Amino acid sequence: MSEQRILISPSILAADFTRLGEEIQTVVDAGADMIHIDVMDGHFVPNITLGPVIVRAVRSVTDVPIDAHLMITDPADYAPSFIDAGADYVVFHSEVCRTQDEVRSVIELIRERGAKPGLAVNPPNPEARVLPYLESVDLLLVMTVNPGFAGQSFIADVMPKLQQIARWKKDRSLDYLIEVDGGIGPETAPTVARNGGEVLVAASAIFGQDDRGAALKAIRHAATSELGGREV
Repeated sequence: MSEQRILISPSILAADFTRLGEEIQTVVDAGADMIHIDVMDGHFVPNITLGPVIVRAVRSVTDVPIDAHLMITDPADYAPSFIDAGADYVVFHSEVCRTQDEVRSVIELIRERGAKPGLAVNPPNPEARVLPYLESVDLLLVMTVNPGFAGQSFIADVMPKLQQIARWKKDRSLDYLIEVDGGIGPETAPTVARNGGEVLVAASAIFGQDDRGAALKAIRHAATSELGGREV
């Protein structure tokens, strides 16, 4: 298995939407590996945010992978629209499905439409929820806040869950990316990296700062320093 890498995926949830293209270009120029788009439907979480039109707009200004996190109750109905708009990764929550077969069917739908499927695990939920699908997904997202709003505090109690997901990846020689989202900044990035996080999602810690490029670089440096300074 390959050496642990650290990728940064700025979440546009905290970006200035009056100049979204410029904001995205700033973080891409600073080395952003992905762009994270938080999709909320007002049902699965108590907020409504972004739709496929925003994915299409982001796709028009950058070629970096777009990571769409669907915090919605009907991923099978809406995933195709996000993929058609340009999403490269589509992540959903297995608890919105009634059976394991339904989860697998959404995973297959995402892959058949040309995107990479992923599953998310919320802080209260056991990591065992994603265990049946490890060989079927390209990304596992560990939430370190309760989904729904930007700017929440990092939940350190999730780290054992992150460790287990990293252990499964290593022991089974699997290739899924381990993404972590919630309260990520220079102070928490080392903890996340040390426990197996590979893709760090940051919203206000990047877009809430005056110099977005410097903010992104600070998070990457903090995480890679924890791994012995390997900026992989």
